[in-house]
Formats: sequence, C-alpha cells, structure tokens
Amino acid sequence: MALPLSLLTALVVISYGPGGSLGCNLSPNHVLVTRENIVLLGQMRRISPSLCLDDRKAFRFPEEVVDGSQVQETQAISVLCELLWQTSRVFLTERSSAAWNTTLLDKLRTGLHWQLQDLDTCLEQETGQAEPALGKKDPTLAVKRYFLRIRLYLKEKKYSDCAWEIVREEIMTCFSSSTKLQERLRKKDGDLGSP
Repeated sequence: MALPLSLLTALVVISYGPGGSLGCNLSPNHVLVTRENIVLLGQMRRISPSLCLDDRKAFRFPEEVVDGSQVQETQAISVLCELLWQTSRVFLTERSSAAWNTTLLDKLRTGLHWQLQDLDTCLEQETGQAEPALGKKDPTLAVKRYFLRIRLYLKEKKYSDCAWEIVREEIMTCFSSSTKLQERLRKKDGDLGSP
C-alpha cells in the first residue's frame, strides 16, 4: 500500500526538520559499551586505592553537563563525544600503555573507538540542524577543562601508579555519570520511533 504524498512529505519533514531529529539514532549498544568500559576500568585496577589516599584529588567533574536536563540534544551528543575523545587521549599515551594490562587497555580503547564512531554519525547529522544557543556556554568546554586537570595531575605526579589509580577511579565515576545522558538520548530515540 503506497503512502499518500502528503503523509510521506510530513514524515520527511518531521524526520529531518529542526524539531524532530530522527536523523540521530544512538545505537542500542552505546550504553552497553559504556557499562562494559566501566567493568574494564574496574578490572584494570592494579593497586588498592587505600594505598593512594595522599594522592587523592578533586578534579571537579562537571556533573551539570551530563545531568541531561540542562543540555540540548545536540549539545548532549557533543558532550559525550568530547568525553570519549578526552578519555581516549588519556589512555592512548605511551605512559598509559606502560601502566596497564595491555589486553584490558586494548579492549577499552576499542570500546571508546566504537562509541566515538557511533556518536560521530549523530554529531554530523545534528550539527547541520542545530541552531546556535545565544548566550549559552558551550558545555564541551567544561569537559575539556576537566580532562586538562586530569592530564596536568598525571604529569605533576610523574605518572605514578597511584596517580593512574586515582585517574582510573575518576574516569569510572565520569562514565557512570554519563550513562544518565546516554539513557536520555536512547529514550528519546525510542520515543520517536513509537506510534
């Protein structure tokens, strides 16, 4: 049965117009891979965190940018991309390879790469539709500053085992927080697909 032209046109407008972004479907596996990455980070623990109490640092994770209620969809996708990219930067360093079990580290890197590719498609589709938010801060800047603090901390601590342990725990917490935002995007995509 052929759809009437007016209905077909309406579906296209809803799918690609500024208000209804069916163009970005966050993969159902995206949140699953984040959870797997959290498990991998847990398995990467080499020393007890209790041995590193003197090395504790408050990196001030920008919780408001992953809360989900305070960022637009396009910004949310950008925030997730930035978070994954910056995490990759931390774990792609030569010093990172020396600090961790290479099998677990490779699995983590593979998961991060897959997620970045998944979000890249969404980001490309959403960027063309996004209208600039006048007077709004770019939430990715908060993520960049957060990871800059992490990289400076590692350097200051000379990439010690305790420094890596603190960073590993911090990024686990960061990923746990980001699942809220990912779930919001998945739910939104699921709602758009329902009748």
